[in-house]
Amino acid sequence: MQTEHLDHALEQEFSGHAETIHRLKVSDPAFKALLEHNHHIWREIHNIKNGVTAASDEYLTSLEKQRLDILDDIAKLVGDAER
Repeated sequence: MQTEHLDHALEQEFSGHAETIHRLKVSDPAFKALLEHNHHIWREIHNIKNGVTAASDEYLTSLEKQRLDILDDIAKLVGDAER
């Protein structure tokens, strides 16, 4: 189930690149770990914003910045794989 949420979130952010993401996920353990780390942070952000988990604004901002960095890394790897 966790993978389904992960794929759905990435599908929205990387529309049109699902095949490449899937190929990298099954063939590159480091890429798969990056996806899982992204999902973990995304879930934590989601829980904070929905009041499930208490956190300071600074911590939330830090998580959001970390996630943007991870998304940049994913975008670079996907772009490299599609060249």
